[in-house]
Amino acid sequence: MKKFLLPMCLSAMLVPMQAVAQTYETEFTRSVSDVMADVQQRFGVKFKYNVDTAGVKLTYADFRVRPYSIEQTLDNICKHFDWNWWKQDEKTYKIKPYEYPRRHTEEGAEMLKYLSSLYADRAQWETRRLELRAEVRRRLGIDELMDSLVKDAKPILSKVRKYDGYTVQNIAIEMTPGQHVFGSIYTPTAKGKHALIICPGGHFYDGRYRKDQQQRMGVLARMGAICVDFDLYGWGQSEDEVGAEAHHTSRAHVMQAAFGLRLLDYMLANRKDIDIHRIGVNGGSGGGTHTILLSAIDDRFTAACPTVNLASHFDGGCPCESGKPVQLSCGGTCNAEIAATFAPKPMMIVSDGGDWTASVPELEYPYLQRVYGFYDAKDNVMNVHLPKEKHDFGPNKRKAVYDFFIKAFNLDASKLDEDKVTIEPKENMMTKFDK
Repeated sequence: MKKFLLPMCLSAMLVPMQAVAQTYETEFTRSVSDVMADVQQRFGVKFKYNVDTAGVKLTYADFRVRPYSIEQTLDNICKHFDWNWWKQDEKTYKIKPYEYPRRHTEEGAEMLKYLSSLYADRAQWETRRLELRAEVRRRLGIDELMDSLVKDAKPILSKVRKYDGYTVQNIAIEMTPGQHVFGSIYTPTAKGKHALIICPGGHFYDGRYRKDQQQRMGVLARMGAICVDFDLYGWGQSEDEVGAEAHHTSRAHVMQAAFGLRLLDYMLANRKDIDIHRIGVNGGSGGGTHTILLSAIDDRFTAACPTVNLASHFDGGCPCESGKPVQLSCGGTCNAEIAATFAPKPMMIVSDGGDWTASVPELEYPYLQRVYGFYDAKDNVMNVHLPKEKHDFGPNKRKAVYDFFIKAFNLDASKLDEDKVTIEPKENMMTKFDK
């Protein structure tokens, strides 16, 4: 009698012997580590873990595998544990705990598609815009906080330090009893009315004291804009008052917005050299998140330049950016729609290929152009995309910021020279209190 050898399919080869004997009664349970090892082999990929898989069991394990899709397979496995997966490159996936402010790019696309369906013209958009701005304010809690601040707080101002084409002065204003906003005021030495740019900080090392931050402030000041930047809540001198952990709280979200508004209020009330028609806001990374937030909650801003932060699928990974549930406003929104409430005023989005802003040219920017189109103002929203760069505030990002404000505020481009900026030691920029 002739024997026939039947070919064994690859999937069967990858199933360990203990899985073959599994039954309904055992819920087809396997070690998640073994399952993930099999999935790696099946699809020819590698996993990196920010979760602990030791001793973790997965029910109905092999039934969660989709032989036609690694990503659907990972969806089926990860959702059982409240994990999520993130594609690092064509062959590498990172497995992480679920993060409420972070979504896949495809989810951002679906959100923008949904949001776009809510308004077909300017009238419908204006209705949404008014409701959205009001609810963002409410969910942020900014009005309650501003009403509770120390009244008539006198600022602590340092002596003015003079440099090539600009000056620097330290400022501290009491917010709540014993807690201050600490910042720096960069002012052009030229006479006349100047633009004002409020510059919230991001999570770049050393905050407002770092070299590239001082370069950006100094160059903008040399070109004709008064620039005010400030410490994050729980960073810099603020850390001395509230501690570093305070930064990782929902209070940081609203306090940092209040910092920007408090400084804006002070500058407009006390400086006679400001052109109230040229009020800008610019920051990178987390500072970009607050650039968008400030532009949405205060109509006094006339130009905005969020840098390396805007995405429809990422709200900001620190509680200082997403600690308050502003993205739940009006049934659900995202930073791209919140940014769109600035239309038709000039806005520049700076993005790069090495972080979550890689999607801007194909996703968020066309969405913003559509909204700006309701005002016949598509040219007022711009995108400088740097596909070969990563997440930083490097020279090309700063150049994009300079060019934007030169155009938006008619600054003096002949003064654009970072070599003319003096980099101060950190101790010079600290506010000193009288003992």
